[in-house]
Amino acid sequence: MEWKFSDDRPIWVQLSEQLARRIVTGAYPPGSKLPPVRELAAEAGVNPNTMQRALAQLEQDGLARADRTAGRTVTGDAGVIEAARMAYARVNIDAYFDAMADLGFSRQAAVDLAREAGT
Repeated sequence: MEWKFSDDRPIWVQLSEQLARRIVTGAYPPGSKLPPVRELAAEAGVNPNTMQRALAQLEQDGLARADRTAGRTVTGDAGVIEAARMAYARVNIDAYFDAMADLGFSRQAAVDLAREAGT
C-alpha cells in the first residue's frame, strides 16, 4: 500500500489514519506484529519520530499495543477493529453526501443514485 500525504493536516495524523486503515482492512491482521518504527518510517519517507507519534496515536485509539520486548502488535480485540472500521465508513458516507449536496442532490436522491450504481 502506497503512502499518500496532503498539506491539509499534520503528517503524523495522516500516517496514523493510513496505518489504522491497514488494520481495519486486514493488511495488518488482529494480533499480528507491526513493522518496526524505522522500517515504517523509511517506507513512508518520514522521520522516525513522526512515525513514532503516529504509532502512539494507534495505541491511544486501542488499535495497537506496545511491548518493550516484542515491539508493537495489532490489537486482538475484534470489537475495537470493527468500531474503527465503522467510523471510517461513516466518514466516507458523510463525504459522499456532502459531495452530492454540493452537486445539488437531495439526500434521498443521493441514496437512490448509490443504490442504482450498486446494481
